[in-house]
Amino acid sequence: MPTFHFNTRRNLLELTGLKARNIKELLEGLRSVPRSVIYYHTHHYLQQHQYLYPEPPNDFAYWVREVLGEKQLGEELFAIDLCQFPDLERLRDRIIALLEKYLEKNNLITVHPGAEFHFIRSISFVFPTLYQADNLAEFVQALKKVSIHSLYFHIFEATVRLGKNENDFSRWLRESLHEDGLADRITRLDPYTQTMEGLRNRICSLVEARIKDINNAQAR
Repeated sequence: MPTFHFNTRRNLLELTGLKARNIKELLEGLRSVPRSVIYYHTHHYLQQHQYLYPEPPNDFAYWVREVLGEKQLGEELFAIDLCQFPDLERLRDRIIALLEKYLEKNNLITVHPGAEFHFIRSISFVFPTLYQADNLAEFVQALKKVSIHSLYFHIFEATVRLGKNENDFSRWLRESLHEDGLADRITRLDPYTQTMEGLRNRICSLVEARIKDINNAQAR
């Protein structure tokens, strides 16, 4: 039975040198930047403000609405449901489609120097932690102790940035413990509509409920 090893990560942010003064330049940049740029501008707020506001603002939407003053387009970008776009290329395509639609009907608004949108790249460094698990009880105990950086890595980076089909927790539960039902329940959680601590507590509750069910079944 493979052991689950909890990893964590740290990010290095790097300016790409690309910037946009208007929607056309934003569109051009989005077409060419690496996936790590798309990931950063749509996910970084999740962890930075995980205690304050569970829904992460989209940097592209914020700049369009608050800096350019394009309220309608900004709202359309804000309305993108990130949970429906686990593939970063599909997410890129959705944002591009909204910008292209805007350019078909509107004149360009160009911001003054200093208010440009700067494309930032996120470089991740992954490290092992001291925590690991061979069963559900060990898993939930470790999950209560690891940092939110570890939780973030196994939920978001594994699924979205690394292009896996599901988060690391569900995959391990399914493949190593044959806990398909529990894996499905964790997969169905929407991590974008709750804080990181709220997500941790919800996963722990699901695992503890499953442990209780197993113990009750064995006691009969």
